[in-house]
Amino acid sequence: MFQGDMFPKSKKFSVFEVICMKKKIILRGAVGFPIGVMIGYFISIIISLVYADGYYSPCVPALSDFMGSEIGAVLLQALLCGILGVGFSVSSFIWEIESWSLLKQTAVHFAAISFIMLPIAYVTYWMEHSLKGFLSYFGIFAVIFVFIWIAEYIIGRIIVKKMNGKLKKTQENDK
Repeated sequence: MFQGDMFPKSKKFSVFEVICMKKKIILRGAVGFPIGVMIGYFISIIISLVYADGYYSPCVPALSDFMGSEIGAVLLQALLCGILGVGFSVSSFIWEIESWSLLKQTAVHFAAISFIMLPIAYVTYWMEHSLKGFLSYFGIFAVIFVFIWIAEYIIGRIIVKKMNGKLKKTQENDK
């Protein structure tokens, strides 16, 4: 056996595959922007229902103060929510890298969405502008990530188990 055979060769992508991948990334980003804005809008409605005593509060008052007007704050928040949507949509490609372990996919995905989420949360005043506020927000963010990851993992295992059961039945019927 040659020493070169011991190491897996990297997959070379054809021009067509690269073009298709770029199109998928652009499409996901384009779809992610309005989804991010929509989710941000729904969150502002829910927060208003819970905390605003019957009034609609489209953004954190500190953001309005920082921007000098509520409309400026709302526009900035909508733009940043759209960017969040793009970031989350495009970062989902990490889960499609089959050569990576689940641990590596999880770590890289968490780092990527943290890199997107935390600065936006800071700029929009979704977190207190202090070390305590940052750590608190990051802790909540990490806990939510873990819960979603566990739920997705369990759902994936159930789907695989069902697929394996159907495959086994098909194989038994073919005998």
